[in-house]
Amino acid sequence: MPAYAGGAETDQLDRNTAAPPPRRRMFGSLRVRNYRLYASGQVVSLVGLWMQRVAQDWLVLELSNGSPIALGIAAALQFAPTLFLSLWAGVLADRMDKRKLLLVLETGLGLCALTLGLLDVTGVVQLWHVYLLCLLLGAVSAVETPVRQSFVVEMVGRDQLTNAVALNSMTFNLARMVGPAVAGGLIIFVGTGWVFLLNAVSFIGVITGLLLMRAGELHRGDPVPREKGQLREGLRYVRKRPDLVILLSLVFFISTFGLNFYVTLAVLARNTFGGDASAYGLLSTLLAVGTLAGATLAARRSARGKPRLKLLIVGALAFGALEIVAGLMPTMWLSGLALIPVGIAMMTFTTTANATVQLAVSPAMRGRVMGLYMLVFLGGNPLGGPVMGWLAEHFTARAPMVVGGVVSIVAAVVGGLVLARRGGITLTGYRLRRRARVTR
Repeated sequence: MPAYAGGAETDQLDRNTAAPPPRRRMFGSLRVRNYRLYASGQVVSLVGLWMQRVAQDWLVLELSNGSPIALGIAAALQFAPTLFLSLWAGVLADRMDKRKLLLVLETGLGLCALTLGLLDVTGVVQLWHVYLLCLLLGAVSAVETPVRQSFVVEMVGRDQLTNAVALNSMTFNLARMVGPAVAGGLIIFVGTGWVFLLNAVSFIGVITGLLLMRAGELHRGDPVPREKGQLREGLRYVRKRPDLVILLSLVFFISTFGLNFYVTLAVLARNTFGGDASAYGLLSTLLAVGTLAGATLAARRSARGKPRLKLLIVGALAFGALEIVAGLMPTMWLSGLALIPVGIAMMTFTTTANATVQLAVSPAMRGRVMGLYMLVFLGGNPLGGPVMGWLAEHFTARAPMVVGGVVSIVAAVVGGLVLARRGGITLTGYRLRRRARVTR
């Protein structure tokens, strides 16, 4: 039987003699030196990332005389590489030393920001420069994301993986609240170019953290030797695991049709509530408050142990129902306040799904499976975005949130029933069961 067969993985653990799990804490991952170095650099770098996103959008609008089409082209160029590179990035993650690979990739991201900043502050930047750098940034990010995701378990080990995923989400959403606000003030006083340069400087923290890590303390598996057909091998691995197929399908439907806020919030603020950019900012901020709270709760729950199937399905159901409620609220403030629990439910689902997928796969396959995970998580945007935009244009701005909520509920019900009938999701040495018990 192949080394990646689900049953073989489960049999590897002697449930009768397994030692009791160590005591877990809400911030337990930060007790690990390597992860502490990584997280410290990420705090600074992610704020810079969100600053760059705001500054980049503003620069495109300035160079194109306010053209929404130009803004859409820039977004498409930055996203498109994910469709073509994320699976191959997973192969690289399995073959190579992830820490060294991340050092190269983080340096590449920093150089993209530095180049755009220098072009801008010297006054020579043109729209095609931004387009080209969006494409380069997207290509590097498409490789960096699966590698970074699969590197987390090497830093903290299996027992702390769920906690580390939740803490990463906390950091990301905290930066999501701080970065745009800082960027808005800096753009007014010093212009967009200096925002890009500050983002380039922020990568020093991430690179320094990676360099200071103790390689001997990483939880590494044996690297996969370079062979032909490794991408197909990864896809076959997933195909032979119906539990993973169902879980990834659930992630695809919810991320494609439910997580459509980049389309819905701006249209809802302007067309339904008659607001301006500040109204859009308010709705985005309230959603970010919810996602930060959800990530904090996820970190707190992680102290209890492995992710739970019941929590995964309940989070998906709650997200769909709350999204419908938020879309039907009569006023902007009520809709915004309803987005806070939407954000909590969204993070409950996404953090649980991420940790479950990583724990459900063989270490030799983790990079390739996480590449596929990022593809289904982000790859549906070219489909979901136009569909939700069409609904908003031909029906009402509330329609995308209502339809997205309905699709999420249906996907959660179907996925939950199928997984429950199968008995759960096979983890490496565990079984994630319907009644949220981990048997040993």
